[in-house]
Amino acid sequence: MNIDFPLILVILVFGSGLVWLLDALLLAPGRRRIVSRLQDEYPQWQEEGSGQAIKYQARVAESAREPALVEYARSFFPVLLVVFVLRSFLVEPFQIPSSSMVPTLQVGDYILVNKYTYGIRLPVLRTKVLALNEPQRGDVMVFFPPHMNDTYFIKRVVGLPGDTVTYRNKRLYVNGQQVPEEPLAVLPEGHARYSVGLETLGGDTHLFQVDEARPARDFSVVVKPGHYFMMGDNRDNSSDSRIWGQVPERDIVGKAFAVWMHWDELFSLPSFSRVGLIQ
Repeated sequence: MNIDFPLILVILVFGSGLVWLLDALLLAPGRRRIVSRLQDEYPQWQEEGSGQAIKYQARVAESAREPALVEYARSFFPVLLVVFVLRSFLVEPFQIPSSSMVPTLQVGDYILVNKYTYGIRLPVLRTKVLALNEPQRGDVMVFFPPHMNDTYFIKRVVGLPGDTVTYRNKRLYVNGQQVPEEPLAVLPEGHARYSVGLETLGGDTHLFQVDEARPARDFSVVVKPGHYFMMGDNRDNSSDSRIWGQVPERDIVGKAFAVWMHWDELFSLPSFSRVGLIQ
């Protein structure tokens, strides 16, 4: 079961803010009136520290005290609001759960995703309210795939609206032109034989790998208007647009731009050796 953190955060922010606002408008004035009345009823000349004065002070403090729910709401609302704004409109952290983007991103990498590069969107509703930039070929993008539309996926943009994307003999072609690549190494791993290379897409160069032991999955497709064709850098070990189709613009989350930590498992120590920008 996937936990909808954006929805939970929206509920917490607006819930705590509403409690605080209703108290300020409806309940707090009544508490202030009671305190004011008590101050009028008890003479100020009572000896400080006397039993009568202590009882008076206790009654004033009790009358002025906020309900526990209001106190919690007032304390947590500013923090929740800051987290909501940062996470929804600026930068959101994610963890890489699978090997589909190896060698660019490793399982256990913690990444940062720019939420405004492709426009400002309302959280939960996914409605774009301010258009800024559009995804470019080669961008590493976080999105909701059509077959699991409540789950975050991360892949690389290889096809823009109107592009013809072809994959033949484990070589990528866009609009009839082979994407430039440079082989680097062949890495045997168990029954696999990975060929690692550099690929230049959209003017930027990134790592990718193919499993030479697996048969090629050739295809050719035209990207629909308002959609993007996504592929993992681990070409033979990636569930991507070759399997579940193209990603509509509405389901874009943001652009992954940096690794800020690597943490293999709960009981291991985090590492910062992979900190840097994502290519």
